[in-house]
Amino acid sequence: MKTKFLFIIASGFILGTTSIRAQVGDCTKDNAIITTASIAYEHAKVKNYEAAEEPLWKVRKECPGYSVATYQYGQKLLDNKLDKATTDAEKTKIANELIVLLKERYANFPSKTKKGDMYSDIGQMMYDYKIGTTESQFAEFDKAYTEDKANFKGAKKLYTYFYLLVELQDAGKKDLQDVFDLYDDITEKIEEEESDKAKTIAELTEKEESGTALSAKEKKKLKNAGININAYSKVKAGINQKIGARADCENLIPLYTGQFEAKKTDVNWLKGAASRMSAKDCTDDPLFIKLVEALNKAEPSAKTTYYLGLLAMKKNQNSKAREYFNKSAQLETKPSDKAKVYYKIAEMLKKQGSYSNARSYYKKALANKPSMGTAYLRIASMIAASANDCGADVFSKRAVYWLAANYANKAGSVDPSLKKTASGTASNYNAKAPSKTDIFNNPGITSVKIGCWIGETVKVPKL
Repeated sequence: MKTKFLFIIASGFILGTTSIRAQVGDCTKDNAIITTASIAYEHAKVKNYEAAEEPLWKVRKECPGYSVATYQYGQKLLDNKLDKATTDAEKTKIANELIVLLKERYANFPSKTKKGDMYSDIGQMMYDYKIGTTESQFAEFDKAYTEDKANFKGAKKLYTYFYLLVELQDAGKKDLQDVFDLYDDITEKIEEEESDKAKTIAELTEKEESGTALSAKEKKKLKNAGININAYSKVKAGINQKIGARADCENLIPLYTGQFEAKKTDVNWLKGAASRMSAKDCTDDPLFIKLVEALNKAEPSAKTTYYLGLLAMKKNQNSKAREYFNKSAQLETKPSDKAKVYYKIAEMLKKQGSYSNARSYYKKALANKPSMGTAYLRIASMIAASANDCGADVFSKRAVYWLAANYANKAGSVDPSLKKTASGTASNYNAKAPSKTDIFNNPGITSVKIGCWIGETVKVPKL
């Protein structure tokens, strides 16, 4: 009996020692922590944050490395509090708590925390709730963008980042060149996001129009793509408005003229200067020619070939210009830049009345940049302009306008900034198309094959 009693005491001592060792050495194996965490997470899963708060913060304090779930649920808890807060002071206090939580998560789980997401979230909260200075707010966004650009997501955050830089430049704390550089970079990122979402819209819309029903998942995907592309479109308009007169020819020309001699062998500077002057149509100034010549000498490329095409156009050497543009498109590696070159060629051909070739190049532009809604509008206008030439009789001639309206509507679906224009254009074309009476008087016609350069079939709509 005595031996048994001693064994129980010894066993108890060993278990106690093991428990203490777990708490001191590895809290993630401590039974009390495991139980507390389980209680906290179960409450948080069902959004019972009031019950989850005490055990959750206990785990966070006593075992910060227990699980990343502590911080994930903690963020949801604080987000919920922030939504319910009614005073500015209360909101600022909770926002500060969130910032601390995010930094703790990164300190304890760096491999499970996306820096681009975290730093940009912190920057946005600091801006929204007036925490810190403009410089400190910008610094968080800048860390996110420079250290983890791929995970810097969200239209609003991109705009705030650019807005803060412009504010610092206005205060004399950043150079105008910094503004231009970030503008170029953010615009490119936005256009990539827009193209990705526009491709989704185009593919799912085409599937739906073909008569195939979309699944619930596809409908949600289509809806979200529309919401996101609309947000990015607004941000792009916002940063264009924010950069405003800073990027006009009257500012660019003296800025680059003054920098030219010192920078004329700097390829990156030449690229940026030539690109910006081209975008703002400052190509008539002699400085543009100097920039193109210097860039072509330093590093012949798709861009220099494109600029040589612009100069050829200025001299009315259209065939030469088209030759340069085609070569530029072949050399381009970025889809959005390739699209711009194809669009330029299409515009030249449209102006010359070569509609079939122009459409081919507009479609090449869309293949590289699905969000280029203006290309759809241009195709629509050419189709509408050919109604009398491409229809076999009165009904088919007027049916051409249905096809034109379809293209116009596509413009609005892939580029929300064109929504109003596209809708108005489509309505105008539909007004010229066959009426309900015309359809009734031509029974049995479900589609119309349109001839000449158009060569497409349009379905008769149910009016």
